[in-house]
Amino acid sequence: MSELTPLREQLLRCLADGQFHSGEQLGEQLSVSRAAVGKHVQALRALGLEVYSVSGKGYRLAVPLQLLDQARLSEALAPNRAELVPVIGSTNQHWFDALSRLEKGDICVAECQTAGRGRRGRQWISPFGGQLIMSMYWRLEQGMAAAMGLSLVVGIAVVEALEAQGFAGVELKWPNDLYLNGRKLAGILVEMSGTAGGPCQLVIGMGLNLLLPRSEQERIDQPWAELAELGNIEDRNGLVIAVANHMQRSLVLFEREGISAFREQWNRLDYFNGKAVRVLMGEQQIHGIARGIDAQGALLLELESGEIKRFLGGEISLRGNLGDL
Repeated sequence: MSELTPLREQLLRCLADGQFHSGEQLGEQLSVSRAAVGKHVQALRALGLEVYSVSGKGYRLAVPLQLLDQARLSEALAPNRAELVPVIGSTNQHWFDALSRLEKGDICVAECQTAGRGRRGRQWISPFGGQLIMSMYWRLEQGMAAAMGLSLVVGIAVVEALEAQGFAGVELKWPNDLYLNGRKLAGILVEMSGTAGGPCQLVIGMGLNLLLPRSEQERIDQPWAELAELGNIEDRNGLVIAVANHMQRSLVLFEREGISAFREQWNRLDYFNGKAVRVLMGEQQIHGIARGIDAQGALLLELESGEIKRFLGGEISLRGNLGDL
């Protein structure tokens, strides 16, 4: 994976408008040769960007790109820290390495992750500028037990932030995914550290598909969706600000009242609610009808016998759809 050097970042800003720019013009602007421009364009492609090259016209991005703006994010989210690292291994890992200097609500955002992690150790594909990639630090004084159901609350907060930005129709998959028309739009990864009886430190990571280049789409091994299906994404920075603010407000309420305060919202947004599903627990599969969550955030499953069984772990999918697990 290439680095985003200052020169390449400058090149990207020149190309961000989605228009053609000749190699000669770009070389003049960057004070490098046309051959060097070509090499740096290759490095941008290695970051997952789709750059067209047409003889006699020059280079252009397949779609215009709104770059994240450190100054705007810092101003809008003050007094919290908003740290932008354009190309990063993992925002979650970066924030874990910085725990000692963080305050509740501080966020790290990136344009591209080279070592992003999904649930159960899966790789998270994150092409440059194609997603909203963010990690937030939080701390629960009540300890690890108080974190039960937290990923559900984060999911609700993100959906409500998207709704507030005009993107309606996103649903939730227990316990930590966002769905659009039955396909995965975003994943949430909550990682924690703490000791028995002490406070719990949390890093809450999220990757939300915005608009993915075709070259990267082929690398995703499950049904996926992108926010652009719901309308034009006119302000990526505004989206980051909205998500961070909604998450903060929801986490404060969660600390005060627990998951029970969010049960009604979850059951309204739950993609699987009322559907025939299977829950995978290790090698065991349990079939039933999903009935939302209980006051502790456990998944409720109605068995054929009519008995309601609750699950605090496991993987859920529509019956007959193993690709989701």
